[in-house]
Amino acid sequence: MSTPRVWRIVLAGFLAVLALVGFWPSPVDQPVQGQVAGFLFFIHTLGVPGWIGYGFVEASANVALFVPLGVLAALAFPQKPWWQIGAFGLLVSGVMEFGQLLFLHSRFPSPLDLVTNTAGCLVGFLLATLFLRPQTGATVS
Repeated sequence: MSTPRVWRIVLAGFLAVLALVGFWPSPVDQPVQGQVAGFLFFIHTLGVPGWIGYGFVEASANVALFVPLGVLAALAFPQKPWWQIGAFGLLVSGVMEFGQLLFLHSRFPSPLDLVTNTAGCLVGFLLATLFLRPQTGATVS
């Protein structure tokens, strides 16, 4: 298994990817909003509950986007407890949201993004701990 040093390099690369997504001048889902709305309309006609709407899809995407951050942080810093990895996810998300507020007028920072991004980071940490713990020594303490 790779060493924490290697995972720290991979983590730095993933942070660059998150910066591209977070500071893209327009919402990254803008090109596919119509297709997503059409798909949601279609599945609602099949009986899928109405609460599974665009907001749910967006929140789920925010969680999914930060799961790799939690996995990589757990691998890069195997001795860190869950709450420090969660705080790291919150910090990364906060920097992105604050940057959008200050510099990107076509982006909309949201407190919900902070919550969903942090949750995604914690889910990633949990997955890494459950499935990679023998290799990393990561703990859920």
